[in-house]
Amino acid sequence: MISSNAFDYMNVLNKAASASWEREQLISNNIANADTPGYKRRDLDFESTLESELGKSKYVSLDDKVANIHMDHLNAKTYIDNASYSYRLDGNNVDPEQENVELASETIRYLGLTNSISQEISRYKTVIK
Repeated sequence: MISSNAFDYMNVLNKAASASWEREQLISNNIANADTPGYKRRDLDFESTLESELGKSKYVSLDDKVANIHMDHLNAKTYIDNASYSYRLDGNNVDPEQENVELASETIRYLGLTNSISQEISRYKTVIK
């Protein structure tokens, strides 16, 4: 990652896109294991991590909040969803329909993030010219 304040948004977007990509992989794995007895769905929650980091500075602008984020704290953890009760006798708690909706939503999020990264790069190119 680049350590200049000029690239703070780019660094956050990069972390968010990486987390989104990882979540897509987890959801795809959940779908693939929908028929595996005893399998518990896995997920990733980057939004709470980002919200927590941004919320540490309450009365400052978003620019200042992003500038003060510690990038090494923006690592979302994968978790096993044991709270989601299984409605199946084999103990599997994957609902394929819900996972497909989550996958579509995450794909849209990832495309939006990569588009934002592309726009940031275009802005940098314009400034350099």
